[in-house]
Amino acid sequence: MADDELSEVFSLVEVQGVLTGAVAASGAWVARGPIPHPLKFFVMLSGRAHLRTEGLAEPVELEAGDVGIFSDRSWVELRGGLADETPQLVEPHLEFPPAALVGADERGEDVYVGGRIDLNPAGETLLSQALPPFSHVRANEPGAEGLRDTVRRLFDELVGQRLGSAFAVRQHVQLLLLEMLRAYLRQAEAPPAGWLRLLADERLRPAVRLMHRQPGRSWGLAELADACAMSRAAFADRFRKVAGLPPLTYLSRWRMMLAQRALSDDNTRIASLAARLGYGSESAFSNAFKREVGISPASYRRKVREAALSV
Repeated sequence: MADDELSEVFSLVEVQGVLTGAVAASGAWVARGPIPHPLKFFVMLSGRAHLRTEGLAEPVELEAGDVGIFSDRSWVELRGGLADETPQLVEPHLEFPPAALVGADERGEDVYVGGRIDLNPAGETLLSQALPPFSHVRANEPGAEGLRDTVRRLFDELVGQRLGSAFAVRQHVQLLLLEMLRAYLRQAEAPPAGWLRLLADERLRPAVRLMHRQPGRSWGLAELADACAMSRAAFADRFRKVAGLPPLTYLSRWRMMLAQRALSDDNTRIASLAARLGYGSESAFSNAFKREVGISPASYRRKVREAALSV
């Protein structure tokens, strides 16, 4: 297992950022529309805009480099320019790389891109639970240097259209997801309990590392608490508050995530997988998998195979 648990989870849930629209506008403008994806983000590449969405009492001002992350929101509106001017309605350009951004002037235009976060089903649940309905990640806050640099490189590739820019944009968007989550964790006063907050918790990291490195071992609370130099009671209480569930429940869910990834490989035998993940029998593993995922391991494998064939 990798030493970096966040990188490991990113790989396991197959996280991918996909740009879906872009706007470059000057003067007074407004763009609005539905949010068709559970996890959506907007990046202000240059200029500024006021963002509104359901649940916000006041508009949020996005400045250059800022990111807005949406979890299960249904609509969004962005406005730029002076408030006392009648805004022109602008439609996002949907092709990528967007021709409308070629040669865009960061000193005289408001430029933003929108995108979605794609994950496998297990990952979508994890990230949705780990984020509030709306998060404003500020690029000018301490510790957001990586976010600012990534946004800068993304802007340069989008407007410059250099050789290989499409490939470069895909890589920068992947890094953008990482940097905006890093910055979010530094800036959020109280991130929701969940795996993202858990992986960032220094006190609990030794126990999480043990469970990730040896998921098939029969871990006890005493061992995990000792690894964190805490009493059993203090460890269990902190883990539940940070992760939103008890340590051994987290271990069980981690095993099921590993199982879902392994079952996408036709060569993985279910009996061998059960033993590797610490279950005494194939039936015990199958029962645990069905409780967590909703279907049996064999049915899950067929579902994954059918989905792959339909693409």
